[in-house]
Amino acid sequence: MPTIFTHAAVAVGLGRSLSSQPRPAGFWWLLALCAILPDFDAVTFKLGIPYASMWGHRGFTHSLAFAALAGIMLALLAPARLRGTLSRIELAAWLAAATVSHPLLDMLTSGGLGVALLAPFSGERYFWPWRPVRVSPVGAGFFSWRGVVTLLSELRWLWLPTLLVLLATRWARRKEQ
Repeated sequence: MPTIFTHAAVAVGLGRSLSSQPRPAGFWWLLALCAILPDFDAVTFKLGIPYASMWGHRGFTHSLAFAALAGIMLALLAPARLRGTLSRIELAAWLAAATVSHPLLDMLTSGGLGVALLAPFSGERYFWPWRPVRVSPVGAGFFSWRGVVTLLSELRWLWLPTLLVLLATRWARRKEQ
């Protein structure tokens, strides 16, 4: 998996490139939270739930269904100040998109069992055909040479493209004015 920092940065960066309207700071924080939300399933390791289970890591919480449910639930619970000018339906779409960005990025990684993108309808796990991102070590292993190599991989394959998209859209918007 990419690190939670990368999940949040990509969702917020791409979100900012898609949004031509100013949004409250809380909106961006909520988007970042949604981008890391699927990895809350890491608690399943401590609960003894097998990794390959529908309820294990990269299982249901990494699915399109979960992203839709999370987007809807959080949009219903979000205070109006976080929505800004967005309707609850628009906010739900933004939050679901941020949540689904997580498994789509995980599918680019070099390790693990894949992502149960179609759970609960299918337990099949998926990867993209091209997987350039190093899988992140979990726990204390993150603070190791392997963690450094992972971050460098993420910078190259995820942060840099996100930054380029963000800069290109800002440049295009300035040119339109």
